[in-house]
Amino acid sequence: MFKAFLIKYGEIGIKGKNRHLFEDALVRQIRFALEKIEGSFYVHKEQGRIYVDIDGFYDFEETVAALQRVFGIVGICPVMKVEDKGKEELGNDVIEFLSNVYDIREQTFKVDTRRAKKTYPLDSMEMNAYLGGRILDAFPGLSVDVHRPEIMVHVEIREKIYIYSKIIPGPGGMPVGTNGKAMLLLSGGIDSPVAGYMISKRGVKLDATYFHAPPYTSERAKQKVIDLAKIVARYSGPINLHVVNFTDIQLYIYDKCPHDELTIIMRRYMMKIAEHFAKETKSLALVTGESIGQVASQTMQSLAATNEVCTIPVFRPLIGFDKQEIVDISEKIGTYETSILPFEDCCTIFVAKHPVTKPNINVIKYSERNLEEKIDEMMQTAIETTETILVE
Repeated sequence: MFKAFLIKYGEIGIKGKNRHLFEDALVRQIRFALEKIEGSFYVHKEQGRIYVDIDGFYDFEETVAALQRVFGIVGICPVMKVEDKGKEELGNDVIEFLSNVYDIREQTFKVDTRRAKKTYPLDSMEMNAYLGGRILDAFPGLSVDVHRPEIMVHVEIREKIYIYSKIIPGPGGMPVGTNGKAMLLLSGGIDSPVAGYMISKRGVKLDATYFHAPPYTSERAKQKVIDLAKIVARYSGPINLHVVNFTDIQLYIYDKCPHDELTIIMRRYMMKIAEHFAKETKSLALVTGESIGQVASQTMQSLAATNEVCTIPVFRPLIGFDKQEIVDISEKIGTYETSILPFEDCCTIFVAKHPVTKPNINVIKYSERNLEEKIDEMMQTAIETTETILVE
């Protein structure tokens, strides 16, 4: 029955003269999302609307699920598309639509007609009245309620006529790629994949850096992060995942620096390396999954200490979230079950028993002087031996 979808967007509608650029980006993202779905889809713009027309067989549920992962969409409307054969035939089509979509009983309804085709003989108000009368005649159990109807019947009159009622929620946000690129510091935990999702929702394209520490972290820990990147990529599009061998640097820091400062100093070198790849790939910022006070390395003082080594912005979309809020989003987007798999990453292997919670930047810099002999060479080696994986 449904051979088309009307795609509703939100913020894009207030973009003024640049609106067409965001619409074009949304069309591209929809096409990309539907590439892997069986079916013949035609995505196009028409007078402030975006439509997905379908030719032949397709899986309705699978198609809707793919569209619900496209940032910029706020509503997905399954549409019955019919030819313009006059108002009487349109009335018949609307009655057929309601019969197929609803189990009609004692309910209220409202008709909302939008006449984009100005040559149509009746205006929107006249069509509302006509179609409302036809519906009342066909379904005695229905009554009109223009304020809080249980059933909304939308009719859009264009070259074709589109009839729809239900609006399936989309993810909202902005189309990916409309707000630059950022480098996500991705681990195997719960937080960083959610941070990637959240920043991507604002139209930011993602690449990612993961710090691997063999043999202290296993290949299964690495695969876990790749799997998380794949889930995030369902929303963000393809991700270039930079897998950095961080073992030698961690052991060197462990050997040369005070153990209560290990986490902060390791984090600072992670930020330096991630920034290298960010600049190399023209990313405009780093993204982390930190939130204030969640662990010792995420106090205000600790965040300031890690920020101090960066020359580009560091975005923390989860900064004010509590853990349960982050878990709720991870469950919604499908990363939670993978994140809790028991394969440790490098951040958890080398955690001190009593980490400093209020590090002084000057003290941290003084401790880092112990690393001067080899750290630059070791960082260069880590960068040169990094494995880059295209995750789709």
